[in-house]
Amino acid sequence: MDFILEEWTKQFQKDQELTALNDAEAFEAFAGYCVLSAYHEDDFNPDQFRMGGGDDLGIDVAAVVVNGDLLRDADEVRDAVGKAKQLDVRFVIIQAKRSEKFETKVFTDLADNLVQVFSRGWMTYKRSQDVANLRACVDAVYKDVSKFKKGLPKLSIHYVSTGRPGDGLLEEKRIAAAKRLRELDIFEDVDVVAVGASQLRELYKKASEAVGASFTMPKKLPLPKIPGVEQAFLGVLPARKLVERILTDPNGGIRKVLFYENVRDFQGYNSVNAEIRRTLQDPDRRGRFAVLNNGITIVARELTTAGEEVHIRDFQIVNGCQTCHVLFDQRESLSDGVHVNVRLIQSNDEDVIGGIIAATNRQTAVTEDDLAARESFHKKLEDFFAAQPESRRLYYERRSRQYSGEASVERTRVITRPQLTKAYAAMILNEPAGTGRYARLKSKHEKMLFQPNHDPLVYYTAAAAFYRLEWLFRNKRAFWGYRAARHHLLAALKVRLVGTGSLPPGAGGKNVCDKILQVVWHPLESEHHFAQLLSVVVTAQVEEEKERAGVQLSDLVRTERFAERVRRGALELAS
Repeated sequence: MDFILEEWTKQFQKDQELTALNDAEAFEAFAGYCVLSAYHEDDFNPDQFRMGGGDDLGIDVAAVVVNGDLLRDADEVRDAVGKAKQLDVRFVIIQAKRSEKFETKVFTDLADNLVQVFSRGWMTYKRSQDVANLRACVDAVYKDVSKFKKGLPKLSIHYVSTGRPGDGLLEEKRIAAAKRLRELDIFEDVDVVAVGASQLRELYKKASEAVGASFTMPKKLPLPKIPGVEQAFLGVLPARKLVERILTDPNGGIRKVLFYENVRDFQGYNSVNAEIRRTLQDPDRRGRFAVLNNGITIVARELTTAGEEVHIRDFQIVNGCQTCHVLFDQRESLSDGVHVNVRLIQSNDEDVIGGIIAATNRQTAVTEDDLAARESFHKKLEDFFAAQPESRRLYYERRSRQYSGEASVERTRVITRPQLTKAYAAMILNEPAGTGRYARLKSKHEKMLFQPNHDPLVYYTAAAAFYRLEWLFRNKRAFWGYRAARHHLLAALKVRLVGTGSLPPGAGGKNVCDKILQVVWHPLESEHHFAQLLSVVVTAQVEEEKERAGVQLSDLVRTERFAERVRRGALELAS
C-alpha cells in the first residue's frame, strides 16, 4: 500500500475514533470520506456511509445526494424527495481495496450487482440490510419521476485502490460497466472511475480544506475600521463570476454549504423570487439588477486582497440565499451586464458574526421564528457542552463547520443541531419513530425544542447517549447493520434506566440525567446496556417479520408499533 496513504489512513482512523476497524475496513471509511467529500463540502460522519458486513454485493460505501444533501437512510431520502418541488439526485457507489493492483473483474462484478439494485424487479441476489436500505433509497428517488425537471439522477461509481489505473483491460472493463448501467435508461449520466493513489491523495487534500474561493472584484470600496471586523468592503460583482467562482461546487451544483448561516433555506419561486427571475429574464431590466436587488452579504474568516484579486476562505453567505439560488438557476441566461451588490466582511468574532446575520435578515421579511438559529439558548448549549470535564466533553455545532479548523477537537465529539434534535426527540420526547423526517420533527415540536427555560443538561444527556451509541456502531461488530434503529435504542436506554415518563426539560431533571450519564460515560457498562437493548430490537424485528414477510428494518423503525415493541422489551429488561 502507498506509504503516505497508509499513514493518512491511520491518522484518519484515530481522528474518527475508528480504532476497532481492521486495515481494510479503515481504508474503506477513508476512501469513502475522500470521494464523498467531492460531492458534499459540509462535514459528515464517514463511517455512516460504509456498508460493512457480508452480502454487500461489492459495495463498500454508498450515498445519495439529493438537492445537495448527503443522505444514507431511506427515510431521509423519502423526506428529502417528499418536500422537494424538483430533484437533482446523484447516487455514489464506492468499492475500495488496499491492494496496489487494480482487478479488472471488479468493474464487471460491480455493474452486474448494481443492475440488481437499480432494476425495478425483485432482487434475486442475497443482500445485506445495508443493501436493502440502498434499494429502498432508489425506490424513494424514483417514486415521483415528475420531479426530474432538470434531468434524471446521475450515477457515479468509484473503484478505489492504492495503485495506478493504467491497465488497458481495466479501461475496457470500465467502459463496458458504464455502458451496461446506461442501458437501464434511468440515469442522466453514468460515470465509472478508477481512483488510484495519486488521485486519492488529491481528494483527501481537498476534503481537508475549508471552503475557499478566488475572484476579481475591481469595483470595491473599503469601509472604515469597525470593532470586531478585520476588514470590510462594499462592491459589485458580475453575476456570472459570482455563480462560477463562488456559488458552483466542483461537480456543477450549488454549494449548499455556503448557506447554513442564512436563517432561511431557498423558498422556491414564491412571489419575491419569481420577481427576481422575471427581472433576470427581461432584457430591459436585467441591466438594472444591481439597483433593484439588495445583493448578498459574505462573512469570511480569512480574506486576502492583491489589487483587484480577492481570496476568501472559510466563508458563508449569511444574507442573499434567495438571490443566489435564483441567479444559479438562471445562470444560462445571465448577460455581461448583470451585476450583484456584495458586502464582504472578514471577522472571527462570533458575536459580531451573529449580529451581522440577525441585522441583515431583519431587514427582510423574516419572522422571529426564522431567527431561532441565533437565539441565545444555542450559545448556552455550546458553552455548556464545552465546559464539561475533558473525558466527557462534547462540542455543540451552532454554525456549520465551526470546528473544522481546530485540530484539538475530535470530529466524533461534535454534535450537530439535526443530530441533537433527533436524539432529544427520541429520548426526551419519547418519539423514536418520528425522527427520520427532520423538517417535520422541527415543525411538530417547535414549542418543545430549544426553549430559553430548558435545562442544557437534558440536551447534553441526549447528546452524550448519541455519542456513545455512535461509538458502538463504529467499533463493535455486533451493532453493525442496526444504525437505522439508533433512535429506538436511545429511547430504550432511557426507558430501561429511568422508566417511560418524560424527562422534565427544565430544572428538576438532574438526578435522572446523572443516572443516564453515569452509564453512558462508562464504556463497559454502556456497551452492556446497549447490547441487551439491541437484542430487544432484533426480537422486535423478528416479530414484525413474522407478520409482514420481507419488511426491512429501515421501514420498521418509522412505525409506532415497532417503537412500542422495543419500549415493552426495554421495560421487561428493567423489571
